[in-house]
Amino acid sequence: MNKKNISITQRLENINWDSVIHQLSEFGCVRLNQILFHDECNYLAALYPQSEPFRTHIHMARYNFGKGEYKYFNYPLPAIIAELRTGLYPKLATIANHWNEQLSIGVRYPATHQAYLDICHIANQTRPTPLLLQYLEGDYNCLHQDLYGELVFPLQVVFLLSEPGSDFSGGEFVLTEQRPRMQTRTEVVSLKKGDAAIFAVHHRPVQGTKGIYRVNIRHGISKVRSGQRHALGIIFHDAQ
Repeated sequence: MNKKNISITQRLENINWDSVIHQLSEFGCVRLNQILFHDECNYLAALYPQSEPFRTHIHMARYNFGKGEYKYFNYPLPAIIAELRTGLYPKLATIANHWNEQLSIGVRYPATHQAYLDICHIANQTRPTPLLLQYLEGDYNCLHQDLYGELVFPLQVVFLLSEPGSDFSGGEFVLTEQRPRMQTRTEVVSLKKGDAAIFAVHHRPVQGTKGIYRVNIRHGISKVRSGQRHALGIIFHDAQ
């Protein structure tokens, strides 16, 4: 089969999810290689100048988030994004439920993303959260957590839509873990065009010598030294 004919759903099924679970348990983040093809990346990045697909345009400097900008998509989502969100959710929900069990959190996530969105909408979290980010030379994103209401799905995914070294330089994806009574740990995740990173939204369980404990996670983007960087963020809970 021509690789270009493999659907997004099939690409997600072909992921070694046992390895994903292990890496998330060890590091709180895992890279997925070439989930999106380059023409799909180019299509998504080319949406940025348009207004119709989006509900909100945010300039980071205005809110002291950093320097750069992003736009939240509106419903209905572009087909690629809807398929990614729907296809990734069931695998991640299994991981999220296990994490909550380890942390003695009573929340359990349903098997399908639509069922989870129904729960969000009952709680008046009705605005879609997938977003398209644009960074130019000198732009960066401060360390943060994407929390948009009381209901928060514990995992999210970012896709790099530009090629490091040719489209831009710098702009590394950075994670930090704030551990109890320990120094903060930093992880730099190297991505190529079409790669994705799955990571914890705000906290994750870690096995310590005295049992499971919780570490707080933040993520951001280091300064872009040259060029233009686009990325797609997939967040599974909707916003208030």
